[in-house]
Amino acid sequence: MTHILAIDQGTSSSRAIIFDAAMRPTATAQEEFPQHFPQSGWVEHDPSDLWTTTAATCRAAIEKAGLRADDIAGIGITNQRETTLVWDRATGQPIYNAIVWQDRRTADICRDLADHADSVTARTGLLLDPYFSGTKVKWILDHVEGARDRAAKGDLAFGTVDTWLIWKLTDGASHVTDATNACRTMLYDIHKGRWSRTICDLLDIPMAMLPEVKDCAADFGTTRPDLFGRPIPILGVAGDQQAATLGQACFKPGMLKSTYGTGCFALLNTGDTPVTSTSRLLTTIAYQLDGKPTYALEGSIFIAGAVVQWLRDGLKMIREAQETQPLAESSDPDQPVILVPAFTGLGAPYWNADCRGAIFGLSRNSGPAELARAALESVGYQTRDLLDAMRADWKAEAGEASLRVDGGMSASDYAMQFLADIIAAPVDRPQVLETTALGAAWLAGHRAGLYPDQAGFAATWALDQTFSPQMTDQTRATKYHQWQRAVQATLTYAGD
Repeated sequence: MTHILAIDQGTSSSRAIIFDAAMRPTATAQEEFPQHFPQSGWVEHDPSDLWTTTAATCRAAIEKAGLRADDIAGIGITNQRETTLVWDRATGQPIYNAIVWQDRRTADICRDLADHADSVTARTGLLLDPYFSGTKVKWILDHVEGARDRAAKGDLAFGTVDTWLIWKLTDGASHVTDATNACRTMLYDIHKGRWSRTICDLLDIPMAMLPEVKDCAADFGTTRPDLFGRPIPILGVAGDQQAATLGQACFKPGMLKSTYGTGCFALLNTGDTPVTSTSRLLTTIAYQLDGKPTYALEGSIFIAGAVVQWLRDGLKMIREAQETQPLAESSDPDQPVILVPAFTGLGAPYWNADCRGAIFGLSRNSGPAELARAALESVGYQTRDLLDAMRADWKAEAGEASLRVDGGMSASDYAMQFLADIIAAPVDRPQVLETTALGAAWLAGHRAGLYPDQAGFAATWALDQTFSPQMTDQTRATKYHQWQRAVQATLTYAGD
């Protein structure tokens, strides 16, 4: 057995990638699925879409690679985090749609629990925010008829997307998750390494609903035989941003990566120390191996690549994401258009669930080129917000001066050059942009004995291009000040 199957289940699509014995991607299959927006600020997925697209892409990738199930040593899973599902243990049928991480419907619940915010943060490292799974579970139990009684009887199971997929892959034999997904639920004590009864009681969530928590590299069960022709062991699991941290080989304290997918997520490895943020960042688990957690500071931006999707699908301004770069390059530099993409609120370090997107600086001459530039630059500005907060929290002298980037939007030279300019630091783009899937593959491959240890894996990381800052200090300061004014105006309009 010489290959690993990596499942990368994202917010807008499911992908399966085959990696060979040298950790090189050899075949990929991808399927998009619909997003559902029942109300303003609500985002849902049909759980069957998550499963059927995952199963279909796995089969397609194996076929494209010219392999059989006998060639696959193991499966690694990485997934959109915080997205919440509840299903019937006996039938395997969800009782409600998956509530997506972007969803803000539980903002009122969070406000009602504001007196418990410090207790939640002390145990979980997270803020009391609709972003996380805990209040989503409470909402489902409160709003689906009979759900609370069924949950109390032990008839219902909760899971993030990894748990749901493993349940389906194993035909209900495994109700499990890993530490990186568990720590994003707002129900997991990251210091004690177990579910928090205190928080479960606070949210009225029966602990019998919760999955078993394992290391990132562990035995998560085996697939049912009819799926791929023979049972395949599931050996690695990590939430998408933690998997990207692994895929970028950020194993040393001080190493920093930022992933640009639907949202943007920056993680700073803080080693054995769970650093408490004074800048409204999250303290989280970067990965857990051999029972030992490695911690990180994380900043979460809700809208990154999704702002390009909005230009394409909402405004019908472009047909493909690649069109944004030539448009941005043709824009009028004398028009300081600023786009604050708070379509589902603002994440770190603002954490405002109520504000919505805004555009500043429009003139009669503003057009698609200026909007495209503003969209790409908004990602750089938001990343600067995160990195400034991380610098304030992370006091250790050790660390890397550069930022390692990945994700679909990192392919844009324009966006990455602006990022380097606005953060005044080098931006390193690796040769393999599929770092999220690579991280999941490495976990499974290492567990299977096919791939090297951390040091050996880190030695394989290869640079594609470094983007060095070219902007003057004065221009950088002026632009970032304009961004800060725009954000404050957006927050003020929302009643902050």
